[in-house]
Amino acid sequence: MSNTNNISSSPSLSEKGSGDEVTTLGAGCFWCVEAVFTELKGVKSVTSGFSGGHIKNPSYREVCNETTGHAEVAQIVFDPSEISFDELLEVFWKTHDPTTLNAQGADRGSQYRSVIFYHNEEQKQKAEAYKEKLDESGAYDKPIVTEISPFTVFYKAENYHQDYFANNAEDSYCQFVIQPKLEKFRKVFKEKLK
Repeated sequence: MSNTNNISSSPSLSEKGSGDEVTTLGAGCFWCVEAVFTELKGVKSVTSGFSGGHIKNPSYREVCNETTGHAEVAQIVFDPSEISFDELLEVFWKTHDPTTLNAQGADRGSQYRSVIFYHNEEQKQKAEAYKEKLDESGAYDKPIVTEISPFTVFYKAENYHQDYFANNAEDSYCQFVIQPKLEKFRKVFKEKLK
């Protein structure tokens, strides 16, 4: 089943202001990632989609069957004068387990891998330095397996995946997985919330 979504190597002008920046992050199910990052001051938009695979315009079903090589990701447009890339990285690493390969909780498969698709050399250097610092700090019992790769292309997921938590808060996955994650996130990052 083919997807007729927009291909985006960078956000449209309507999404991205002149001083805004973009990052693309995978930290398990994109519904969780979107719900978390949407609440941060300085984040202009969060779009659920796929990146890092080898076929064009994949459908959600194809990605879930692990036939495309894509990760579920959130593409985040942010205003660096309000929130820095370093702050986004801090939220990224504190809101998922970067030591589990191709899994987050009960979600299993390469589409759930921990990954940072950097959009420029500065993002690459900051992500690598942050990862190294975290590993050396002993913050985790196991090594961080987060992939840090160059961004190439982003495929927006089907419309029903967008704003999933906001539109489906009563769904069991939202109640048992996303809601507890959001509650922890809101306590830790209360100063950074909209």
